[in-house]
Amino acid sequence: MSERIIGHVARVNGPVIDVRGVTDAMMMELVFVGEARLVGEIVKLTGDRAIVQVYEDTTGVTPTEEVYGSGMPLSVELGPGLIGTIYDGIQRPLERIRDVSDQFIARGIQVPGLDREARLHFVPRLEAGTEVHGGEVLGTVQESERIEHRVLVPPDTSGRLESVEPEGEYAVTDTVAVVGTEDGSEAGGRGLSLMQRWPIRRPRPTSRRKPIDTPLVTGQRVIDTLFPLGKGGTVAIPGGFGTGKTMTQHAVAKWCDADIIVYIGCGERGNEMTDVLTEFPELVDPRTGQSLMERTILIANTSNMPVSAREASIYTGVTLAEYYRDQGYDVAVMADSTSRWAEALRELSGRMEEMPAEEGFPAYLPTRIAEFYERAGSFESLAGAPGSVSIIGAVSPPGGDFSEPVTQHTKRFVRGFWALDRQLANARHYPAISWLDSYSEYVDELALWWEEHVGANWLDDRREIMDLLQREVRLQQVVKLVGPDALPDSQRFVLEVSTLFKNAFLQQNAFDEIDRYSTVEKQLKMLQLVLTYWRRGSSAIKSGVTLVQIRRMKVLTDISRMKMNVANDELDQIDKLQARLERSIDRLESPHA
Repeated sequence: MSERIIGHVARVNGPVIDVRGVTDAMMMELVFVGEARLVGEIVKLTGDRAIVQVYEDTTGVTPTEEVYGSGMPLSVELGPGLIGTIYDGIQRPLERIRDVSDQFIARGIQVPGLDREARLHFVPRLEAGTEVHGGEVLGTVQESERIEHRVLVPPDTSGRLESVEPEGEYAVTDTVAVVGTEDGSEAGGRGLSLMQRWPIRRPRPTSRRKPIDTPLVTGQRVIDTLFPLGKGGTVAIPGGFGTGKTMTQHAVAKWCDADIIVYIGCGERGNEMTDVLTEFPELVDPRTGQSLMERTILIANTSNMPVSAREASIYTGVTLAEYYRDQGYDVAVMADSTSRWAEALRELSGRMEEMPAEEGFPAYLPTRIAEFYERAGSFESLAGAPGSVSIIGAVSPPGGDFSEPVTQHTKRFVRGFWALDRQLANARHYPAISWLDSYSEYVDELALWWEEHVGANWLDDRREIMDLLQREVRLQQVVKLVGPDALPDSQRFVLEVSTLFKNAFLQQNAFDEIDRYSTVEKQLKMLQLVLTYWRRGSSAIKSGVTLVQIRRMKVLTDISRMKMNVANDELDQIDKLQARLERSIDRLESPHA
């Protein structure tokens, strides 16, 4: 990367710097400002004037200081060593920065994203003389116990492999293969190392987009059963302060069946990222038995870090996710929170004196939100490998007002909406996902998977319980006026079953060893048990059984506790509960037959 002087600082306005005398620069070019070499990016060019967005504290930068161009866009380093690392918004590894910095990151520190000292065991897959094109797997490096890192030929490279290094230990910058030029000569050929660079604002190319037909199983019953997310899908989690956005994202990141998690702490509190750092190494993935940190990349851009870097952190995270998607992995991106990112856009836009739109946000806010969520999807890579990027974005509307611009624009571009409810959160109902305001557009697309892998009646059972919850809402309005005793037993039974479903199914204890994660098989059996209670109980009431008699059944206590008493591998216990329930109702109905 060759630096050159492209102009001089004329004015400093917080993280926005006005550069004059610009002679040789391009849009979105990575630049370094002043003697401290602060990292920035050109966001506007007009004649000999450029506006630079700086991703560090600009205190002390003075007019006439020189600005250096890099000749390349803001990019990230992609290669072995990303897993288990915590980065800031522009991919500086915080652990290695700590060795050369104080408690806070010193300005102008340049530490490469990948460790140049580490020696990695490379196993080639291709031989010299092979014709290669972008996206093919050149070889592998075992990055963690569960992640095999597939070293890819860069997307813009094709030709004949002139040479491939043998299996052995290499640094990420060592050349492990040489691709000849189009005329077949090795002279002028391109050397390939274990790493490559990619501009964060440009989506990585793929062969084609595939339909979403497999759910991202999270182990959270309200999500998997009622509002499922497909692998490659997009979902927003809006909620006011204290409703559990971060808790819900943590739970999904811990237990979902994605191969890799990219967690972006974008403008949120530092203690929330600390929770991730302290919890994830100790938690064990229920599917592999390995530490959750062995499949996680963290990007910490907390609220005490430069506001401008929030904007870059979102793109940094999704670019890392696309890189692992191209290797054939399913990746889940957690963005917490996109509202803080939008607020950074608003501040930067104001400093650049752009015309504001609704609530002061820039007019291009919907475009930026769309660009981010559109990078999700289920794809076939350039080499034909299937992979996906799922994006789960938290939204923090001020005062829990879902009509504000960020929430409304996000709803336009996502196909899932897990709305968090203040009343549920105050009642300690976790997850506080409202079954009235939430929705998922993936239900019909995922029905076939549920039928083939779990049970044939999932779609009908889900529809029946959702209808029951809707009926309960209407009845609750009547109860507020006249009280529950004025309702007939058949309608009071609707309230009874809905309460049981909320407490025994929708509410989940994140601290309970059994209840914090439910397999889809257990979820469906629990749902079917509640529906059996509803169907048989309704029939019994029609035949003359009273609601008081139904409430007295001892089996109901065990049904309400099944989420914590029945482990995921003890599903026969739910079958036994079902048989007990049937016998109990049979005994109630026999005198009325």
